[in-house]
Amino acid sequence: MDTAMMWLLLFGAVALALLIAALTRTKFTVQKISMIGVMAALSFVAYEFFRIPFAGGSSFHLGNTFTALTAMLLDGVSGGLAGAIGLALADVIAGDPGYAFTTFILKFIIGLVCGATAHKLLHARKGQPERSFRYVALVTVSAFSGLLVNVFTDPLVGYFRDRYIFGQPVEVATIFVKVAGGVTLVNSLLSTVCAVALYLALEPALRKAHLLVSE
Repeated sequence: MDTAMMWLLLFGAVALALLIAALTRTKFTVQKISMIGVMAALSFVAYEFFRIPFAGGSSFHLGNTFTALTAMLLDGVSGGLAGAIGLALADVIAGDPGYAFTTFILKFIIGLVCGATAHKLLHARKGQPERSFRYVALVTVSAFSGLLVNVFTDPLVGYFRDRYIFGQPVEVATIFVKVAGGVTLVNSLLSTVCAVALYLALEPALRKAHLLVSE
């Protein structure tokens, strides 16, 4: 697939994300947009400067930490946009629009799942004493939910990318899927620990400073 088509796919993914934001009636205030920008920048830094590359484009990194964190602090769409923008930008700067397309989709999915789990199902911020075992458990499940989904979606979407965007043979794409699955699992576990620790430290301070948007 040529580069122009890869860019078109990326723009299509961005348009789809904006459509989902509109359909879910996500409100974007200046305050929320600023926080999304900060978290996107942190995702970019965590990936760009603190990663260990592997075969097939996989790498150990903590960029997903800020996708889950933003989703829990704000909402799923905001978390998805923070991770998608920051990590897709890293791929764009590296000159890989094909990777940027799949990265944008995968990170947006992480944010949506984490946000839905935290705010719709578990109500992680409501009715639980801070730092209690139950509260920490709910936050952990919320963070890990989207990252666990990524353990399965990353290799599958990666296989689609390698086969139909990059045109790699089935055998090569299959090997890369197996590598990506193991690497993504480790990334998800480490990112969950970091996201939970940062949430427990930041959420009370941000709430007291009135920097969190009310649901």
